[in-house]
Amino acid sequence: MPSEKILENKKRMVEDISEKLKDAAAIILVDYKGINVSNDTALRSEMRESGVEYFVAKNSIMKYVCESIGLEEFIPSLEGTTSIAVSKDDAIAPARIIQKYTDKLRGKGIFKSKIGYIDGKYADPDQIRVIAKLPSREVLVAQVAGSLNGIIASLARAISEVANKQSA
Repeated sequence: MPSEKILENKKRMVEDISEKLKDAAAIILVDYKGINVSNDTALRSEMRESGVEYFVAKNSIMKYVCESIGLEEFIPSLEGTTSIAVSKDDAIAPARIIQKYTDKLRGKGIFKSKIGYIDGKYADPDQIRVIAKLPSREVLVAQVAGSLNGIIASLARAISEVANKQSA
């Protein structure tokens, strides 16, 4: 039987991870088996730069976390090696980075997404792949702003032409 100290440590781990996952914009479980040190270091660096928290957790601990915060659909995926990518703000960044490394290591049967929870919806690996191809929020905002700017400029030219014709 585990000691009281070990049980308290495990309870604290469940609480800490639960707090990280609550209210997250994106959570993705990854099978990281076989990734080498240089790729893992580059992955972690890219995650940090994008504001994504990336960590490894024991499946038994994650089971309790998932039960405590209502992510029961994750439980069947808690087999083998499991790492977690979490973003509080950007729902696409974890998927984009994970997919980048999945593609990079393709054919080697290593490093692949298991399941995700993105903007309040569960996502399987195929859906994660599609989401990863979406442009970032900043790019989307810039594209919309550029489109609106073009429309406004066209409207201004049309109004100017009407005004010129009426004054002539």
